[in-house]
Amino acid sequence: MHDCPAVALLSTISNRWVSLTMCTIGAYGDAMRYSHISREIPGVSQKMLTQTLRMLERDGMVKRTATPTVPVRVDYELTPLGQGLYGLLSQVRDWAADKADEVDEARARYDARPARPDSRASS
Repeated sequence: MHDCPAVALLSTISNRWVSLTMCTIGAYGDAMRYSHISREIPGVSQKMLTQTLRMLERDGMVKRTATPTVPVRVDYELTPLGQGLYGLLSQVRDWAADKADEVDEARARYDARPARPDSRASS
């Protein structure tokens, strides 16, 4: 199971920066410049965004187009494969936005419970 290609791919697409990058480009609906993507994703470093975009390009999710101008213009857009993943990720994003209050309430209830004895402690 550890050598399963699906497990490796799930590990990649569950990455925080991958999902944020995919949702940013997908929501825009057109090719986006690197600087625009960077401005839309709070907290992403230049290094992390560059690594994420390269990984997504390698995996066939994103198409990178460089236009030879001064300075060089680089645009990113979702491929058909990436659009399929974006559809799923946007559903998860929408679910998270819709259920955030319920999750916060569940966390508060859990945190308010009396402490349980540590089941690993020896007698």
